[in-house]
Amino acid sequence: MGRGKVELKRIENPTNRQVTFSKRRNGLLKKAFELSVLCDAEVALLIFSPSGRAYQFSSHDIHRTIARYKSEVGIAQTSDQGFTTMEVWRNEIEDLRRTVAALEARDKHFAGENLSGLGMKDLKQLERQLRIGVERVRSKKVKQNELQESNTSSSVFEANVT
Repeated sequence: MGRGKVELKRIENPTNRQVTFSKRRNGLLKKAFELSVLCDAEVALLIFSPSGRAYQFSSHDIHRTIARYKSEVGIAQTSDQGFTTMEVWRNEIEDLRRTVAALEARDKHFAGENLSGLGMKDLKQLERQLRIGVERVRSKKVKQNELQESNTSSSVFEANVT
């Protein structure tokens, strides 16, 4: 017989939350160990508890595994941690600036401005999005009108009864 599905949401009771954390942490560490043994995989696992305590498992030297990960994803290797942190934040800021610029451009497109740079496919997609938006606004207006009329007729009915 299988287990039932667990609803994934924060456990409100602190005692139950701590017990669940401990059990699942141990299970996760066990799975990491099994994966490294069965598949000869290089595995590194870091877990930080809600209280800030660190737990780790590594099938090899954890620093070597982290260095290998950084080189795989293109994170610069440096002994100066402050410099690395600054680079990460600079990249984050630049990503956020690009996101803001894209959102502002999209906002202008919805307002009918700066459309000259859009191709036919983009214009058709924008038109479809605007059509759907207009339909939603009209639907909301109809619902509010029906609600107002319902409230008005019930208050007129109550006035006639008294």
